[in-house]
Amino acid sequence: MSWYLSLGPKRPLSRFLVSLVPLLVLTSWVGATAKAATVISVGDGDTLRVLEGGQRVTIRLACIDAPETAQAPYGSASRQQLQALAPVGAEVQLRVKTLDRYRRTVAEILLKGEIINLRMVRLGQAFAYRQYLQNCDASSYLGAERAAQTSRLGVWSVPGGITRPWDWRHSRRSGGGVSSTPAPKPIGALTPPVSGQRYRCREVGSWARAQELLRQGHTYLDGDGDGEACESLR
Repeated sequence: MSWYLSLGPKRPLSRFLVSLVPLLVLTSWVGATAKAATVISVGDGDTLRVLEGGQRVTIRLACIDAPETAQAPYGSASRQQLQALAPVGAEVQLRVKTLDRYRRTVAEILLKGEIINLRMVRLGQAFAYRQYLQNCDASSYLGAERAAQTSRLGVWSVPGGITRPWDWRHSRRSGGGVSSTPAPKPIGALTPPVSGQRYRCREVGSWARAQELLRQGHTYLDGDGDGEACESLR
């Protein structure tokens, strides 16, 4: 039996296979972006770790940017909110977007049908990450941000909102002195190290301990100036 007969008149095998490519790509994409996972830890307001397919995976929440840990007290408040929305042990769905430069999976997190990323913005615990909204529902994220600003929630509790995390990181990298927020001096700001002891990331033992040392003034542990110490320990 000829392939022309089995595939219909004037449809050679090569053309048939080519016609299948978009369908196969779409099927693969949907499967890759709807993964079931279990939350095992929360790093900050836009980063958590999950157990997915038997592997521990670090997830960078897509479409949003939360205050850095050192942007006290907003960084810790954002982390606490994410812990409340996606607690340890929660079964979630991952809408995978891409990998970032640190090889973290960038994804939207869904819990019981709710997009946690969007909820964080709506509650004023994160900003819509304008630089990376091209693969997101930009109108929903920007609308959620406007609603939070109108209600003066979280990062919008001061006029105009706190220093945006991306601007804060840029200032740290360039050695500038932009403060975390135009409000009065926040509590919990970095202080000089209590001792002259210096640590290496591999000696610290855990990511949480590294963040504690960073808050105590061991800023050399934050080599790239993004407000997070020892990313390799995640």
